Amino acid sequence: MMEAIKQMVKIPKNHEIRIKVPAHIPENELAEVILILNLNRKKMDYKEKIEELKKAVDDELFMADMDEVSRDFEHVDMEGWE
Repeated sequence: MMEAIKQMVKIPKNHEIRIKVPAHIPENELAEVILILNLNRKKMDYKEKIEELKKAVDDELFMADMDEVSRDFEHVDMEGWE
């Protein structure tokens, strides 16, 4: 059986990363570690993020997804309000 564990970390000044392995993983288990970097990812400031969020209301696919999620949780939202 394979299990994937994702951890997001910032690269520290010393360029060393420690990996925390969950306690349920047995000792001496073989693990494959892959480091994936997105070096082209632009860091956005707060105002840029807000502008991107404002664009979302004009994105038909995004709005369709939001409607679908709302319908999925419609009955759950009403639980406990009786």
